[in-house]
Amino acid sequence: MRAILELIRIIAILSILGSLMGTSVKLIYAGFGINVDHTGGAWLAGLSILTLLFVLYRNKLQFSGFYKGAGKEKLPKKLVIL
Repeated sequence: MRAILELIRIIAILSILGSLMGTSVKLIYAGFGINVDHTGGAWLAGLSILTLLFVLYRNKLQFSGFYKGAGKEKLPKKLVIL
């Protein structure tokens, strides 16, 4: 049951924080007069947001969730600087 709750939590984090970050990136580009809809830049921004959320989850958020099992460890320092 705890694993299912943790999966729901991960989906909520990705959808809520991802959409907020995506909207803020679109607003920043719109401020410069650039439309990133239907371009390769939108995919690149989305990929970078997902990468950032993955690192944030693995290094900080996984330790405050519902799942208390084994396999919870931070990413190596050589891989990421946070």
